[in-house]
Amino acid sequence: MAIIDRLLAPGSGFQKNFFFLAKRFVAGETAGSAIDAVRVLNAAGMTATLDFLGEDVLERGAAIATREAYIAVLERIRETGALSNVSVKMSAMGLLIDEAFALENLTRILHYAQRNADPFVRIDMEGSAVTQVTLDLFERAYAQNKNVGIVLQAYLKRTPADVDRMIELGARVRLCKGAYNEPADVAIKEMPLIRKQYLSLAKELLARGNYPAIATHDRGLIDQIRSYVRERGIARDRFEFQMLYGVRPQLQRELVADGYRMRIYVPYGTHWAGYFFRRIMERRENAVLALSSLWSK
Repeated sequence: MAIIDRLLAPGSGFQKNFFFLAKRFVAGETAGSAIDAVRVLNAAGMTATLDFLGEDVLERGAAIATREAYIAVLERIRETGALSNVSVKMSAMGLLIDEAFALENLTRILHYAQRNADPFVRIDMEGSAVTQVTLDLFERAYAQNKNVGIVLQAYLKRTPADVDRMIELGARVRLCKGAYNEPADVAIKEMPLIRKQYLSLAKELLARGNYPAIATHDRGLIDQIRSYVRERGIARDRFEFQMLYGVRPQLQRELVADGYRMRIYVPYGTHWAGYFFRRIMERRENAVLALSSLWSK
């Protein structure tokens, strides 16, 4: 992994020469380029959530720099009127250094975000090794700041219980399939079973949850969810679909044209190479989606 980490590090030869591979999925390296991408999405009837790339921070200075980057982009969102909120990873806030330190950094972002028209901040979920501590820190933050939500991964075997807990709290959940290559003792490995669990959990959130985010590019799941909300009479302003920047843009536009809310997860920053490799290429389905989206419009 050390060789891979060096290859994907900001400023590496790979990063300098191969951004063309990732530019479909990453909105550049600066806050300005990210805001520009959001404005294009807004013009197409979509909102966004901005993710400043970086995770597994092991130095306090790097975590503080990430926190300040979020505060800066929140200010840019407010100044420009861009329709976007932000998503953060607790490892980028310093989770692997000190939990209290990470919570302090998150809380600073939550307080600053409250100045914006959309004050919401989403905590991204990472690998299963930090799932419980991430949820614990979320609950501590949520007890004091209701402008924070969480991501749950449908392929984890624990997630049905976590969905029930978030519904009980009234917390906003983004439901995704899960992007990490997890062991079989903690995660469902077969895609048909992952889809089955995803659909079951999505229905629970749509029926009883607080403005859930249905994050998937799976057209089959999307069609089943559309049928479910139509049959149950669930209003389209009670939830939103979410997709990754650059992935299945035609499907994004179709859903907007049909009156659904669509939010696009827009990553940016100098750590794009690690994001592209680990999140797009780590699981076969992600790679297929990425490659197919390179030729879609």
